Amino acid sequence: MYYNSFSKAMRGKFGRPIYKLSLDSGMTCPNRDGTLGTGGCIFCGDMGAGEFAEKQTSDIEEQLAKAKNRVSFKTKANTGFIAYFQSFTNTYAPLSYLERLYMPIAEREDICAISIATRPDCLSQPVVELLRRINRIKPVFVELGLQTIHESTAKLIRRGYTTSIYDDAVMRLKRAGIEVVTHMIIGLPNETEEMIYETAEHIARIGSDGIKLHLLYILKETDLEKMYLNGEYTPLEMDEYIRILAGCIRRLPKEMVIHRMTGDGAKRDLVAPLWSGDKKRVLAAINDYFEKENVVQGSLYNLD
Repeated sequence: MYYNSFSKAMRGKFGRPIYKLSLDSGMTCPNRDGTLGTGGCIFCGDMGAGEFAEKQTSDIEEQLAKAKNRVSFKTKANTGFIAYFQSFTNTYAPLSYLERLYMPIAEREDICAISIATRPDCLSQPVVELLRRINRIKPVFVELGLQTIHESTAKLIRRGYTTSIYDDAVMRLKRAGIEVVTHMIIGLPNETEEMIYETAEHIARIGSDGIKLHLLYILKETDLEKMYLNGEYTPLEMDEYIRILAGCIRRLPKEMVIHRMTGDGAKRDLVAPLWSGDKKRVLAAINDYFEKENVVQGSLYNLD
């Protein structure tokens, strides 16, 4: 068994254990404010994937302190931190606001890097240039919510941009020297196993530095919940998910960092599949399967 885990890669990069501090920048999303739509993607809850982030306040110092306190039981004296802006679209604001938010954090001694979750269609060239400047101070990871390369699925989930816009964003960020982490969802409605592997292979070919692999889970009061209750969508069973996950890992280059192997929503909002709520059990099952089946990252990777 081999895969290039986030913890291993960050220890190699920074020489010490690293923890993410999940923060809220106070931004929204063009899929929610009426620019592209008002309902968001069909699976997105009210927190915009930031269920575990500190709540937005006027004082980022307060957020950082609370986030550190949340993980304090896990950390040691030499632990480093990544400031992770997780909720909604964290480049969806005027350039001046972004600079005032991110520059002071980059200059903090206790912060090793900044991770910014955003949409590929919210990365104007001036924003990329700002990220380039910040990246000269501290490493910047930009997380892009691709989810799938298939336009029929993208339309169904209301993603709001084409895959070509993702491709262009990745290339511009890479030219600026910024590391890209791509989010991909396994188990989207109507997608076959082959379609899922095609998305993984595309992410590999485009040159993403890292990947976050997510299970599609169903949250309360989302349009995906309506589809589920109406019998229009059936989530994956755990053994199905793990087998397909292994197929994706085998198709990714060995140097790509696996930032996440699954996803879990807040238990108070989780509708299905309920097995996803027991993260320790899921991760143990993934490792058991990978050991048993000798899953090796890159064993099926083909650049052609």
